[in-house]
Amino acid sequence: MNDVRIVYRKYGGALHWNHPGLLLGEDEHGVWVAAPAGTAARKGHGPTVTWETDAIMLFPRDAWWTASFNAAPHKSWVYVDVTTVPVWDEGEVSMVDLDLDVILMRDGRLILDDEDEFAEHQVLLGYPPELISRAEETARWLLGEVGERRGAFGGAHLEWQAKLG
Repeated sequence: MNDVRIVYRKYGGALHWNHPGLLLGEDEHGVWVAAPAGTAARKGHGPTVTWETDAIMLFPRDAWWTASFNAAPHKSWVYVDVTTVPVWDEGEVSMVDLDLDVILMRDGRLILDDEDEFAEHQVLLGYPPELISRAEETARWLLGEVGERRGAFGGAHLEWQAKLG
């Protein structure tokens, strides 16, 4: 497994969540990366946060989202960030986090999170209209896909999780 740097930014370029990962491989859904328990992450330049559970992350090649499939006992099973299309460059994957999150909790609840932050950032960060509509369209699509466990959200992560051990 090779190391990869995962870098989320906010619109305008400010550093957001960033951490290392282990490149697992690629399939029809995109590129799979492990962030094992003990991974040291930072939000921007803030203090280090150590992840307590394993996560298998998916970076699609041509979609406006990224996903994390979290091991128990993490409270969310699937956490999907609405983002710009992930861009790969020499061992780093980066994207712009567009605030909206689709979360499938372990208890089965499906949540669209951070709508307030999305509305605030449209004004504060000056999101262009096409970015707003793409983010909203992606969030609606994700609610259906994650809620119905279709495509990448139908257990595709299990094969990659098994490789992590």
